[in-house]
Amino acid sequence: MTSIVAALGGSLLRPEIENKHLWLDDLISIIRDRVVMGDRLGLVIGGGAPAREGIDLARPLINDDYHLDKIGIAATRLNATIIREAISEAGISVSGIIPSSVNEAVQLLEEKPVVVMGGTIPGHTTDAVAIRFAIAASAKKCIIATNVDRVYDEDPRLNPDTKAHDYLNHEELQKIVGPPEHKKAGQSSVVDPIGVFEASKAKLELNILDGRISNTLRRAMEGSEFDGTVISSER
Repeated sequence: MTSIVAALGGSLLRPEIENKHLWLDDLISIIRDRVVMGDRLGLVIGGGAPAREGIDLARPLINDDYHLDKIGIAATRLNATIIREAISEAGISVSGIIPSSVNEAVQLLEEKPVVVMGGTIPGHTTDAVAIRFAIAASAKKCIIATNVDRVYDEDPRLNPDTKAHDYLNHEELQKIVGPPEHKKAGQSSVVDPIGVFEASKAKLELNILDGRISNTLRRAMEGSEFDGTVISSER
């Protein structure tokens, strides 16, 4: 039995395709196949646009990032509920609740083959939650599925000539994403810097990939070679 933990960015629930439900259909197919193979899956869902919109609405009235983060967390749990209900409707055994802590998620994963969750407490993005979940569940790696195809030295949307990386170690990735500090509520980088620091301490492999491409996500979950960036302790 293999435990697989993946952070699915909230942007993936609004993929840039005409029939948005097809991405969710593909995700359910991937999950079903892994469950049939005896794997256990922990999915941590990001807040995406609902989180940013909620935070932007409240920011003129709320100065404290702690309280703004709570709005973002609520959005992640909404997105997690969408995923959880779709999985359940497909007839796949999934935890009936959205856990509010990593410890609760690990316990539920011992009872059900699939657990879906969002954020936990202010100051930690869902990337960091997924990495902690993977460490606590003794997973061999954590998949970070986002809306970019790999790690770049800079945001490729701002600098199309920036360098892409297929392989990095944790220290190299930390230099790219910055020191292990919580960013301003609503902001994000390719991977949470705090999560990178914790993955480094645990020597946890990270797979960073474009989650909009279902076959790429499938291959990473299968343990096959995939198009993206592999982060390991040594390279």
